[in-house]
Amino acid sequence: MAKAAAKEPATGSTLPPTPDWRDYAVDDLPPMLASALECFMEHGYHGTTIRQLAARTGLSVPGLYHYYPSKQALLVAIASHAMNDLWIRSEQAIAEAGSDPSHQFDLLVECLVLFHARRRGQAFIAFSEIRSLEPDARAAHIAARDRQQHLMDRILEQGTAAGIFAAPHPREAGTAVVTMCTGVAQWFRLDGELSPEELAERYRVIARMAVGAQRA
Repeated sequence: MAKAAAKEPATGSTLPPTPDWRDYAVDDLPPMLASALECFMEHGYHGTTIRQLAARTGLSVPGLYHYYPSKQALLVAIASHAMNDLWIRSEQAIAEAGSDPSHQFDLLVECLVLFHARRRGQAFIAFSEIRSLEPDARAAHIAARDRQQHLMDRILEQGTAAGIFAAPHPREAGTAVVTMCTGVAQWFRLDGELSPEELAERYRVIARMAVGAQRA
């Protein structure tokens, strides 16, 4: 897996805790990664050249290589940043919910929808360009994705045992709910009919139906 140069701000490790997991006022994606993200969104990973990336960041090609040794390193950093951000927000949402699996479920669904609507570009590239990651980076990304899915699996397992959820196949239901929420990044537009918050509330209702939740 390609490694970022030491002088570049850390993006693949733990992000500092956000004051509010619903707060997206500030995007802390470093400027070079934000520029690379724009290129990948416009042209796709394989359609983007290193010269285009350098031009977008306002650097020469050697200047860009000073911070990131390859195009692959930029993709890895974007995907890692997105997964770490989502993980921290998800843990905060579950912590806010307390010990009630029903409330945990609601807030995790809200968190997933808000993230994939508010950080649409990062989420879209992290999902759509998995195929472009080199083997080690792909394995690490899939492990992070599985860890994220396990949050939902654990909530449904506990809630089903307590009689809160009644889905006959809770593991598959959890996968379906997460897939529905992450899919928001593929179609949502901030200038569309619904705000991210309104969409999250609609998805909460749909998701509760999918897992056989008690009315809330």
